Amino acid sequence: MNLVTFSQPLRGIVPPLVTPLLARDQLDEAGLERLLEYVLAGGVHGLFILGTTGEGTSLSYRLREELTEHVCRQVRGRVPVLVGITDTAFMESVRVARHAAEKGAAAVVLAPPYYLPEGQPELREYLDHLLPELSIPLFLYNMPPLTKVPFAVETVSWAMDHPEIVGIKDSSGDMNYFHQLCLLAPRRPEWTILVGPEHLLAESVLLGGHGGVNGGANLLPRLYVDLYEAACLGDLPRIRRLHHIVVQVGELLYRVGHHPSSIIKGIKCGLSCMGLCNDFMAEPFHKFRPPERLKIEQALARIQELIQAAG
Repeated sequence: MNLVTFSQPLRGIVPPLVTPLLARDQLDEAGLERLLEYVLAGGVHGLFILGTTGEGTSLSYRLREELTEHVCRQVRGRVPVLVGITDTAFMESVRVARHAAEKGAAAVVLAPPYYLPEGQPELREYLDHLLPELSIPLFLYNMPPLTKVPFAVETVSWAMDHPEIVGIKDSSGDMNYFHQLCLLAPRRPEWTILVGPEHLLAESVLLGGHGGVNGGANLLPRLYVDLYEAACLGDLPRIRRLHHIVVQVGELLYRVGHHPSSIIKGIKCGLSCMGLCNDFMAEPFHKFRPPERLKIEQALARIQELIQAAG
């Protein structure tokens, strides 16, 4: 076990890693190895596996454990590995968390159970029951578009009184909510606030956030690291140039398909076009067909032109 402790708050770009697949329940091991080395060479500050972009809740428990073991073994403590444990079954979340700790993960990440909506008192009680079962820190994951239930500001405030909970990833896209998180932050100087939506990365850092969990960093890790660093320095001209490219990533890559899954399909297809890993999707989704793949290839070429022009 290569257990990684990490400086708190956790700062920087923590890509929500895609899960390279060869088939329904088969990991693309060679592709995973290439992808990991690629994003690490891009200067990322951590990795988040089994999240939304990683199709975590669509994978078998066996495959989740296999992925966790492969990632932790290959990363070898170079950056902290965060493992998603979101599930509708309490004991499955516990089991995945225990396995992650055994294999050397630095922390686990939990969104609210996502089938039958729970009230905030029930969510706090759920966390109260979960925390004693964990041996590594916990990040909250606010993703109301998919879970139907948010981590309300009052629940986050309650969570900050529990030292085992060390931060939150906010993917709500609600900047008013994000501002309220920032107002709470001084209570815990080591508390981490990370943002999910890529177009909000620079703004969130300028407002006091600590970085981003941005899917595009699978494809272009250095772009997101550079934007994060520019925001830390308050370099507004560079922020504007790089932010424009990040927005174009969303426009050119994430809007090729017609369904919510298009973002993940676009990222996986792009990685396949780059020769990094297979783009097989966990069911019920399927990878892009040839017409969409051509559009992704063209989008990648255009984005590279923008990066070169930005210098």
